[in-house]
Amino acid sequence: MDHSITAGHATPAPKTRWYRQLYFWVLIAIVVGILVGWLAPSVGIAMEPIGTTFVDAMKMLIGPIVFLTIVGGIASVADLKKVGMTGLKALTYFQVGTILAMVFGLVAINIFRLGDGVNADADSIETSESAAKLIDAGANQEWWQFLTHIIPESMVSPFVEGNILQIIFIAVVFGIALNAMGKVGAPVLDGVQRLTGVMFKILSFIMKAAPIGAFGAMAYAVGKFGVSSLTSMGGLIALFYITSILFVVIVLGSIMAFLKLNIFKMIRHLKEEYMLILGTSTAEPALPGLMRKLEHAGVKKETVGLVVPTGYSFNLDGAAIYLSLAALYIAQATNTDLSIGEQLGLLAVMLLTSKGAAGVAGGGFIALTATLTTLGTIPAAGIMLIFGIDKFMSECRALVNFTGNAVATLFIAWWDRTLDADRARRVFNGETVEPMPTEDPIHLNEVTDLDDDLTEYGHHAPRHPVTDDPAPRDVAGAGPGRPADHISRDRRPAYSETV
Repeated sequence: MDHSITAGHATPAPKTRWYRQLYFWVLIAIVVGILVGWLAPSVGIAMEPIGTTFVDAMKMLIGPIVFLTIVGGIASVADLKKVGMTGLKALTYFQVGTILAMVFGLVAINIFRLGDGVNADADSIETSESAAKLIDAGANQEWWQFLTHIIPESMVSPFVEGNILQIIFIAVVFGIALNAMGKVGAPVLDGVQRLTGVMFKILSFIMKAAPIGAFGAMAYAVGKFGVSSLTSMGGLIALFYITSILFVVIVLGSIMAFLKLNIFKMIRHLKEEYMLILGTSTAEPALPGLMRKLEHAGVKKETVGLVVPTGYSFNLDGAAIYLSLAALYIAQATNTDLSIGEQLGLLAVMLLTSKGAAGVAGGGFIALTATLTTLGTIPAAGIMLIFGIDKFMSECRALVNFTGNAVATLFIAWWDRTLDADRARRVFNGETVEPMPTEDPIHLNEVTDLDDDLTEYGHHAPRHPVTDDPAPRDVAGAGPGRPADHISRDRRPAYSETV
């Protein structure tokens, strides 16, 4: 496939054909998986290894990608104070967003009161073995443990366990130290940039199997849990979905409108990632794609690298709605009356316990149990009332979490004055735009497209030759004494190719 360059710019080419786009085949795979799980449950259950293998393969790359992205972003900035301020702004936004999400859940369940009339006896509720383990973990979970849990036992264990929160901590410390090394650390930063390209290239290989992974995960879910749970507790599931949609449209949509952006256009732009989340019931496989697309949409690399991974642990809007809905439903179902003051106290406890289970398997139930145990007024065994339908709400939780993190990153970038709003608007409108000057030359369609010859977001954007580097990276060791030409030749990663 030929590419032409005029004055360092690409000649736009037609977009990718619809039948070669990844999201189309993932959607087909989801539909086929639902049919297989519904019509042949035993066959659907047998597909479990296919789905879990794909998710495990994606999770294998999450830790290294988050580490390398954060380190590269922090080590490349000139003023480390800006990094600290960005982190502080992000945590402030995350807390406010979590409170709003929980309030939405509390208001919804107080209006409709779906638990009234269930009259469940907490003492007679039978607890399954898998649920009992989560209850025990939640009962032993202290609200302050998320602070001490940030520090890993070793430099390697977070990558082995896939603990994103600990990986972020190591990456921030490493990036600050590398930045402080100046010229001495420049070769290490160059290696980080090269490794980042390698990780995204591996990711592009694995993403080719996304339709197969989505098929296996969906076939297993429908075959294992069937549709009986949907009919028996369809009211609670519907309330959760409607509340989540209203939160996205009203709260997140208002934030996007404040930024003069359209949330529906952003969602359309991220359609590949949404299909992937819908098929696998987890937002983790979509993290790399979100980071690449936000950077391309005009958010500075260091802002994306810090805010997005941190949001995956601290900005869980969907989980917050779920926690408030579930806790109040259990209280109503077990005839536990809670005053407005007690419900506000419940919200305060959830703000802390929800962070304690970040990145832990079964974290939603652990956080819920920890909340109920800490409060002491709602029986923890009541989680069995919603245990069977949790799978049908996990997709919605992951989708809302993902959307919340995308909006949060755009807002923090605006707050930090690192957002090119006009570029973001054009990208979300589907217009062809040039790659960002600091954008790594690993093209996103190698991750979210099935056509190996296509490049950035379905458009043809060439890899710039070394001599045509429009804006060299701001890296350690670069200064007034080093010309831009020297930087562009010496600092460009090895994965950059000449057209």
